[in-house]
Amino acid sequence: MSEEKLQYFVGLDIGTTATRCVVGELAADVALPTIIGFSSAANSGMRKGNVAHVEEVAASIVEAVGEAERMSGREIKTATVNVNGSHVQGINSKGVIAISSPNRVITDDDRQRVDEAATIVQLPPNKQIIQVFAKNYRLDGQENIKDPLGMHGVRLEVDTHIVVASTPALKSLEQVFDRAQLHPAHRTVTSLAAAEAILDRKQRDSGVAVLDIGAATTNMVVIEDGEVEHVAVIPMGGTHITNDLAIGLKSDLDVAELVKLKHASLNPVGKGELSFVKDGETLRFDKEMMRIIVEARVEEILEFVDKELKSIRRSRKLPGGVVFTGGTAKLPGLVDCAKEVLELPARVGQWGHINKVVDGLDEQIYAPAVGLMLLDMLLGPAERHTFSENQPGILQSVNVSINSLIGRFRRR
Repeated sequence: MSEEKLQYFVGLDIGTTATRCVVGELAADVALPTIIGFSSAANSGMRKGNVAHVEEVAASIVEAVGEAERMSGREIKTATVNVNGSHVQGINSKGVIAISSPNRVITDDDRQRVDEAATIVQLPPNKQIIQVFAKNYRLDGQENIKDPLGMHGVRLEVDTHIVVASTPALKSLEQVFDRAQLHPAHRTVTSLAAAEAILDRKQRDSGVAVLDIGAATTNMVVIEDGEVEHVAVIPMGGTHITNDLAIGLKSDLDVAELVKLKHASLNPVGKGELSFVKDGETLRFDKEMMRIIVEARVEEILEFVDKELKSIRRSRKLPGGVVFTGGTAKLPGLVDCAKEVLELPARVGQWGHINKVVDGLDEQIYAPAVGLMLLDMLLGPAERHTFSENQPGILQSVNVSINSLIGRFRRR
C-alpha cells in the first residue's frame, strides 16, 4: 500500500480578547481543506488590536496552538497570521514602466516590475508596506486590463492598493512570535482573511464590503471586480458596546457583558424590564434603554463605515452590500439596522461550504481564522508541511512555489 501524505494548513487569528487557531487538511482529490482542529485561548495582552504585553500575547498563542495540535494531531511550527489595529490603513498608488524586450511582449517579469514600481511611495518613517494589491493595468492607454501577460505594448501602468502598518506594532508582533516559537508564513489584515472564508466569486465581482466587528476594532475591506479596492480599520467594536451598557445601566462590566451577549437587541422591544439573577442578586434593566444604548454605538460604527465608503465613492453603490462577521455580527437586528443606515443590502456571512470533522466552530467568530487557514493554503508557505498517515508524528517539508496575494486576487 502506498504511503499517503496529506498537506495541512494553519490560520492564527490574534484578537484583542482571544487568540484562535484553525487547522485544515487537504486531500489529494479535493479543492478545499477539511477543518480537523481548532482552538481558542483568552488574550489579555492586547489593547485595541495592538500588542501591549508581549509575554501575555505569546502565552495566549502557545495555549491556542497547543490545543489545536492536540485536537488535530499535527505539529504546528508555522501559520498565516493577521495584523490588526487602527494603525493599519490602505493607500492608492500607481506604477509605470517601459517594456524593454525587443518584441514588446509583456512578460511575468514586466508585471512584477510594474507592481514593484507602485510600491515606491513616500511613507512616514514609522510605517511599512505589508501587502500590495494590483487593481487594474493600462497598456499604451488601453484601460481596465486585469492581466497584461502576453500582450504587446510599450508603456505598462498599474493602479494598486497598498496596505501599510505601524513598524513598531509589527516589531512587537515579531517579538511575540519569537517568544511563542512560531514562524508567521504570511501576514494579512483580518477583514481580508474573513472575506476569503465567506465570499464567493459573484460577490467579489459585484462589489461588496466585509465588516469584521471584533472586540476593539471593526476591520473593513471593499472588494469589487475581484480586486481589493479599500482597506480600513475602525477603532470601535463589541467592547465599546459593553462599556456603554455598563455606564448607561450603571452596572459592573461583567454584568454589562452578560447583558450584551444574552439580551441585547436592535429590534423593537417595547416597554418592560429585563430581570435575571446573578450571584444571588436579582438585576432589573429597562429593555428600551438597553436598545437605545446599543443602537447609538452600532449606528456610530456604521457611520464610520459609510465615511470610508464615501472616501472611495462607494457609499450606497455596492450591489453586494455589506457582509458582517465577528462576534458582534450575531447581534439581533444588526442586519436591518445596517440596511437603514447604509442603504445597502446586508447579511451575516457564512462559510458552511468548508467541510469539518470537528464540532463547535462558531461561523462568525472563527471566520478570520478559517480565512487565514485558506490563505495559508493558497499562498503557500516557504516550507509546506505534510503528514504521513503511515508514520504519524513525522513531518516532512515540501518546497512549493509562493504566489503573492496580488496574483491570488487577480486570478479569482
